Amino acid sequence: AGPEMHFGFQSVTEEERREKIYQVFESVAKKYDVMNDSMTLGIHRLWKDILVHKMNPSPGTLLLDVAGGTGDIAFRFINYVRSVRQQQLQRKLKHHQNLSWQEIFESYQEDKLNSLGDSQVVVCDINREMLKVGKQKAQQLGYSEGLSWVLGNAEELPFDDDKFDVYTIAFGIRNVTRIDLALQEAYRVLKPGGRFLCLEFSRVSNPLLSRLYDLYSFQVIPVLGEVIAGDWKSYQYLVESIRQFPPQEELKEMIEDAGFFKVDYENLNFGIVAIHSGFKL
Repeated sequence: AGPEMHFGFQSVTEEERREKIYQVFESVAKKYDVMNDSMTLGIHRLWKDILVHKMNPSPGTLLLDVAGGTGDIAFRFINYVRSVRQQQLQRKLKHHQNLSWQEIFESYQEDKLNSLGDSQVVVCDINREMLKVGKQKAQQLGYSEGLSWVLGNAEELPFDDDKFDVYTIAFGIRNVTRIDLALQEAYRVLKPGGRFLCLEFSRVSNPLLSRLYDLYSFQVIPVLGEVIAGDWKSYQYLVESIRQFPPQEELKEMIEDAGFFKVDYENLNFGIVAIHSGFKL
C-alpha cells in the first residue's frame, strides 16, 4: 500500500492522502475566499501582496502559479505588471514631448492594447472545483488577457522543461503528497535564472505567541469552518496539516536538495507564515 503518510494527525497511505486532500478542496472551494478571510482576519491578502512585491515581475514575465485555483496570485500579478507597464508608458510619453498629438495618441493606443507587455500567467491546480471558482472570479473581475487555466498535478506538471521565469505556490505545498517531487518539478519547468517562490504557513518562534496561535487554530478555526462552510472536518485537517508541515529551516534544506541556489526565507507575522525563495542557476 506504500509508505504511511500524514493526513493531519492521522496516518494514511499515499493514495488515501491524495484522495482525502482532493475531497477537502472540492468541499471548501466555493467558500474558500470567505474562509481565508475569516481564518486569517483578512491578513492572507496582505501576505499575497507581499509575495508578488517580492517577485517584482516586469512586463514579459512568464509565471506559473501552482495550486493557485482561486486566482489570488494570478490577479495580483496582472495588476502589478499593468502598473509597471503604465509607469513605463508615462516615462516614454514624457520623452516624446516633441511628437504631435496624433503620434502620441497612436503610440499610446498601441501600447495600451498590450497592457501586460507579453506577460503571461498560467494557473495550474489539481482540483477542478478550485479552477472553476477561479475562472468565475476572473470573469466577474474582468481578467482575461495573459491568463490561462490548466488542470495538473504539482508532482507531475504538464509543461516542458525550462519554460517559466517564475514559479509560485501559495498555501499549496503542504497539501501535495510528495513535497520533494513537487520541488523537483518546480526546478524542471523553470528557465535557468528562474525563481521559485513559496508562501506557506510555518513555525512561530515566540513561545507565548505559539501557544495563543495553537489555541486559536484548534479551538476557533474548525468552528468557523462549521459555521461558514458547514465543514468542520476539512478545517480541522487544514489546521493539523499546518502543524505537520516542515519548519522554515527544514523546508529550506528541501528546496536546496531539489537543486535551487541562494535559498532563503522571510518570516511574516513572527513566522505564522514564511516566504521561501530560490533560484535555478
